[in-house]
Amino acid sequence: MVRGKVAWKARQKKKSKRELEEFSKKVQKHMDEERKGKASGMISEIILGGQDGLVNVLGIVLGVAYATNDGYIVLVAGMVATFAESISMAAVAYTSARAEQDHYRHELEQEKWEIDHLPEVETEEIRLIYMKKGLRGKELEQMVRAITSNRDLWLSVMMSEELGLSPADSYNPVKSGVIVGFSAIIGSLIPLLPFLFFPVGQSMVIALALAALTLFAVGAYKAKITVGKWWKSGLEMMVIGGLAALAGYIVGAYFKTPA
Repeated sequence: MVRGKVAWKARQKKKSKRELEEFSKKVQKHMDEERKGKASGMISEIILGGQDGLVNVLGIVLGVAYATNDGYIVLVAGMVATFAESISMAAVAYTSARAEQDHYRHELEQEKWEIDHLPEVETEEIRLIYMKKGLRGKELEQMVRAITSNRDLWLSVMMSEELGLSPADSYNPVKSGVIVGFSAIIGSLIPLLPFLFFPVGQSMVIALALAALTLFAVGAYKAKITVGKWWKSGLEMMVIGGLAALAGYIVGAYFKTPA
């Protein structure tokens, strides 16, 4: 181990200043990508609220527009759906985050009790966890002793490795509800805007085009910060919006007011 460290230091000394600068840039880029991944949680909430609001209201306004051909009725129906949908989405996001917190805390208390009353069982679980990771013999036993000698570390490992749960403080119910609800309002207003300025027939076409472009852009951006091909993710979201529009159009055609 000592010889390995000496060899590593020797290799580092042989690197030129330019090579070290390039290596430093690569490490910084890697750190930035990791931070971007951690921020994707908030992005997913924005996409959830915005996409849900846009798709739902798009279907509603197209259906009502085709059925009534009345811009005022379309706007009323769209605004009612916008705020009802946004409040509902915010409430769901809030209660979901609270449920995650409550679940984590319940499991944490259970693990604390098991460590205090069943230490042999919990120790063996740590051993099995790291055996599955490939550790054996002396290295395995050193790892088990290191973890079980620190109660907080022991708890943390059991929660993350055994149960796959993130700390309760990573969930913020109020923040989640606000982000999802506000995003739903913004998304819902997109297909409504044309009806403020154009005749109903023209507004339907513009609303559909705006929604399609927005969904494609959001899908492409989602792929950029996560994984996947940008065009495939964009088309996927655009198709979802198209299906919602088609459903609203069909319902509107069925209830269309006779001329």
